[in-house]
Amino acid sequence: MIRVRIVQEEIKEKEVSFLSTYLETKNGSLTLLSEGEELFGTLAVAIPQVKEMIGPPLSSILLGERNTLLARLLAERLAAKTGKIALVSVNIKTVEEREAGQILMKLTDKVLGKEEPKK
Repeated sequence: MIRVRIVQEEIKEKEVSFLSTYLETKNGSLTLLSEGEELFGTLAVAIPQVKEMIGPPLSSILLGERNTLLARLLAERLAAKTGKIALVSVNIKTVEEREAGQILMKLTDKVLGKEEPKK
């Protein structure tokens, strides 16, 4: 019985590596997204929105002050796609946040599409 699913992915864009480490449990996930090397960054949390709920998704920044909008957006998106609590860490240094956002969304979609390896 596997209790935690772990997926690591990388995308290269404009000679820069973007890395993702994704850990998924029964009720939530933790995703580390970074540029160049695996580092912690601004940490956001989001919970999935109940279908009958009216209003914006529920998310918050827990730590950090750079890339806060991107971290919250990715956490909300991940929570919506998985239906689970999502923690997302974003550490981007050289790429503009708007450009990085598109790359990190593509990377997150790639991670979610990966199947767990059979043992």
